[in-house]
Amino acid sequence: MNRARRARIVATLGPASRAPGTVKALAQAGVDVFRLNFSHGSHDDHAAALKAVRGAEMALQRPLGVLADLQGPKLRLGRFANVEIAVKPGHTMRFDLDPTPGDETRVQMPHPEIFKALRPGMLLLLDDGRVRLRVGERSDEWADVTVESGTKLSDRKGVAVPDAVIPVSALTPKDREDLAFALRLGVDWVALSFVQKPEDMAELKQLVKGQAACLAKIEKPAALTDLEAILDYCDGVMVARGDLGVEMDPEEVPVAQKLIVRAARNRGVPVIVATQMLESMTSAPAPTRAEATDVANAVYEGADALMLSAETASGDYPLEAVGIMDRIMQRVEKDPLWPTLMASEHLGIDEDVDALVGAARKATDAPSTACVVAFTTLGGTARRMSRERPLKPILVLTPNPNTARRLALVWGLEPRLGEQPDSLEAVTDDAVNSAVKFGLAQPGQRILILAGTPFGAPGAANLLRLAHAPQPKAKKPRR
Repeated sequence: MNRARRARIVATLGPASRAPGTVKALAQAGVDVFRLNFSHGSHDDHAAALKAVRGAEMALQRPLGVLADLQGPKLRLGRFANVEIAVKPGHTMRFDLDPTPGDETRVQMPHPEIFKALRPGMLLLLDDGRVRLRVGERSDEWADVTVESGTKLSDRKGVAVPDAVIPVSALTPKDREDLAFALRLGVDWVALSFVQKPEDMAELKQLVKGQAACLAKIEKPAALTDLEAILDYCDGVMVARGDLGVEMDPEEVPVAQKLIVRAARNRGVPVIVATQMLESMTSAPAPTRAEATDVANAVYEGADALMLSAETASGDYPLEAVGIMDRIMQRVEKDPLWPTLMASEHLGIDEDVDALVGAARKATDAPSTACVVAFTTLGGTARRMSRERPLKPILVLTPNPNTARRLALVWGLEPRLGEQPDSLEAVTDDAVNSAVKFGLAQPGQRILILAGTPFGAPGAANLLRLAHAPQPKAKKPRR
């Protein structure tokens, strides 16, 4: 079950895909991490999905990650007396805190924190940007707005304020309940939606207490301003282009994607590119050429993983979507220009800080090197090696199943469970035998070994060793 490509695939489970047989088929087709979207489905649904993932993992003998994606705060309008009103450019109305059903002149916006953040001239986006409004006079309890574009407004449509940081916690009461449940289930990653500032991720990390890795979804323009500070608290990051695209002009989204991917890669933080990667495959058996190019461009950028949402959760062709994404990734990675283009998105290693990894990276360029074997307890050594994007496979051996599952998200890593070696001889023997066993080296080929001493203690790698895969023993001639 080694992957024939380095970039990883995240697939969302839902009604179309959470059956155990389908989960196993998706993993065989190329899924490395399965996403549980807590915006939809019940706790029982997610528990059954995770059980199916663990069953597939056991059957395929390959670690599979599980990502719990929390819904986050949803800012919405109240209700209209007639469910929907017609609007047009120039239409004026008031948003207020009154729960009385609205009409063409006013409607409730039950979020006093939004009113406090608004200023005259600010832009409001409703219904995923289909209606654009400009703020006029306002107070802490109401705001007069003028429609700039749009045709209708209906009950409970979402509200976005791209020009302001809204003083709300990124964790709602529902999120806290979902988080506690997800941690009891034993998920490997937790994703926080609508991150605006570093304190949002700090709060999540405090609640998770190391039980899972924490990932920030960047879908608010405010997060881009504080991106480096947010990354200080991140084990991973997601370019959530759907909501990001609502609050930014379309021409800004590709630039934001580049910014986030580059910043994450330079930190060695795994980065997922998500939303509408193969959207047409929700109802069609093949993607558009533009979608195929979108997937390819993310691979050229060196993103750790690409994510499928509705394509696998509720679409008609979940297996086909995973299959074509896998094929596009493999094709890009066979392009002779791919390494150069990917390297251009990375600042390069600081060898004063990580000289050992730098030396290992250079050694992977030798034709005689078959693979790298990294021994790790918590995953730090493997992630630092992945950050340099070597073109040789990286076999990660860890005694910790949680570490192996978390590393399933990371570019180029082939995590496997292994015993904790207690000596240099054991490290060498385990490395060369495992490389041959898992099909990453042939007998006689050179293997690079990264490990840390004292063996089994968490910490940075301080040992780089060259070894050769053992040759098969010659059979004694019969007498």
